[in-house]
Amino acid sequence: MADEPWSKAAAIRRIFKEAFLLAELPSFNPHSFRNTLAALGASLCQSPEEFKAWSQNLGHEGVLTTLYSYGEVQPTRQVELVQKLGLPRDTLIQGQGIDAAELAKAVAREIQNQAAG
Repeated sequence: MADEPWSKAAAIRRIFKEAFLLAELPSFNPHSFRNTLAALGASLCQSPEEFKAWSQNLGHEGVLTTLYSYGEVQPTRQVELVQKLGLPRDTLIQGQGIDAAELAKAVAREIQNQAAG
């Protein structure tokens, strides 16, 4: 049946290899795309629920499969994350160290400017 998953990876590996050859690009295996998608999900998802949905889209029944198989944090990113743990949480917005109160004031000013103009 066309809707059933493949039991072996050989077919998809062959398809990828041929596609890269035809495009005259260096070949990457299908798993490298899953690694990239898992890393993208880790950076885009802002809640456990979002990451769970992302994980399910990768075909994983449990989010731990995604984390165990693709959840490696690169050493430089690990340092960034651990250093941010020492900062007060209420001053961090999207991990950028932006003061929440200053951002709120700027948004209020912008709304006033748009309403006046």
